[in-house]
Amino acid sequence: MPCHGYVTARRQKTHANLLNTETSMRRTLLSAAALLAAAAPAWAQTPQAIEVTPDQLLAPYYEGLVAKVEMPVAGPNPALAPATTLTRIAVGSCNHQSTSQHMWAQIAAANPQLFLMIGDNVYGDAGWDGDAGLESLRRAYGLQASHPEFAAFRARFPMLATWDDHDFGFNDAGGSFPFRRWSETLFETFWGSSDAVKARPGIYESTITGPEGKRVQVILLDTRFFRSDLKRGAWSKDRQPLGGYLPDDSAAKTVLGDAQWAWLAGELAKPADLRIVVSSTQVLTTAHQFEGWTNFPAERTRLLDLLGKREASGLVLLSGDRHQGAIYKAEHGGQTIWELTSSSLNLSFGDDAERSTQREPDPLRLGKIYPVENYGLVDIDWKAKAVTLTLKGNTSATLTSETFKW
Repeated sequence: MPCHGYVTARRQKTHANLLNTETSMRRTLLSAAALLAAAAPAWAQTPQAIEVTPDQLLAPYYEGLVAKVEMPVAGPNPALAPATTLTRIAVGSCNHQSTSQHMWAQIAAANPQLFLMIGDNVYGDAGWDGDAGLESLRRAYGLQASHPEFAAFRARFPMLATWDDHDFGFNDAGGSFPFRRWSETLFETFWGSSDAVKARPGIYESTITGPEGKRVQVILLDTRFFRSDLKRGAWSKDRQPLGGYLPDDSAAKTVLGDAQWAWLAGELAKPADLRIVVSSTQVLTTAHQFEGWTNFPAERTRLLDLLGKREASGLVLLSGDRHQGAIYKAEHGGQTIWELTSSSLNLSFGDDAERSTQREPDPLRLGKIYPVENYGLVDIDWKAKAVTLTLKGNTSATLTSETFKW
């Protein structure tokens, strides 16, 4: 359905849904209050604290909501055959549902066997008014599904997805986002997540494809659902324009959460010939203090250490988020680690690579930063045991490319 028709047709229903949302929320809160009151000690007893999380408090409301509203789905998508020998994987991030969808045809022309959608797949916080039903996120998914360019691409190429802040909650949101459970339900419904993903909190996932000797493991991390709050720097007119967060080494802080860390260790112990680890935010670079693993130095080191202990295999990191693309290389624990950042598909903040590069000096980056619309390619040469990382611009011209062996 055309996007204008979708929005117009749903306007009255949306308003009614919001009114129903407020009523349902009041009933849920009253029910929770009644339960707490019933559990409270008698007047003569010492008061006891009762802790209730937002997840617990909102669970009855969301159970009712899922039966009342239309849940958008991305549409049919071919499954990737487990025996497929992967030689080309495409990757992209930061796709706004209300702007041009021209990049899908560009990526399709590259004929990847698999496409990885690695965060900010829609911008669901645009127009969000704070409602627990995340109506703006639900509308964003519906609008994205309605685009014929996206539908045609999805019908041809297998896709795997993880999220970032704008399709999780709001800008820079993490584990304290109170409506994360509903956001998770919307994500899993839209992308058709596996039963394993639906059975646990968060959306992290792993797949292994290919015959022995050519097995590719794709690990999609969830850097949102469990992530601790960021440490903000004090405002200063003299502050450098490279992010407002400070490194936080507190032992209590986490990016992945205990369960996901344990799961990741198990995944890295599985036999595979090449591993592609996806993080929605950048891993290697510490040249800025926007969002990234640089915000949590101890967690970054923990991740790199764990990757170094993996069962023998090649390794590639993929990331998005930054609205600019580049290739990075770092040495850690005697190993060389490569990362391709690809962002954005259709929400560029500029086109001046020289200016962007000069603004963000980084010894780990190979070459320039490219702020133009872009997507990435991971090409695998099994005979040579080599990987080529390529960043392609909005006309599919090569912006930068690096090849390495493992």
